[in-house]
Amino acid sequence: MLSQEPIEWPDEVEILVDRLETESADRDLSREERALMDVYETVPILESNDCLHEFWQSGLDHQRVIRSFDIVGATALVDPLNASRWCATRAEDRNDYSETEEEYLATIEEDLPGAMDELVDLVLAFIEEELD
Repeated sequence: MLSQEPIEWPDEVEILVDRLETESADRDLSREERALMDVYETVPILESNDCLHEFWQSGLDHQRVIRSFDIVGATALVDPLNASRWCATRAEDRNDYSETEEEYLATIEEDLPGAMDELVDLVLAFIEEELD
């Protein structure tokens, strides 16, 4: 997503994530806390040049991460993640995609910048409603 500016998380999010990272060593995080962490940790992957391809090639628990985006209210990101699920079965190098696959993936990725633009507000609302 070369045209996307990286998300800058507000201090409130950064402080909460740091606290949850520390606490996760001593206790299991709640479903909502885990969802926040999944979203926070996945955003840099979605901001990378290989974006959805990198997401599916990563060692993440993909289904849990997709559910996490849904839990925080970022449903506009759920559809592109699900639509690109086929990337998990492709070669490690995105350059090995066929022209048709590359065009299809590029079409899916067109929806991401708008969805990512909403993410900070959605996460802040989620924190206020579910974690405060």
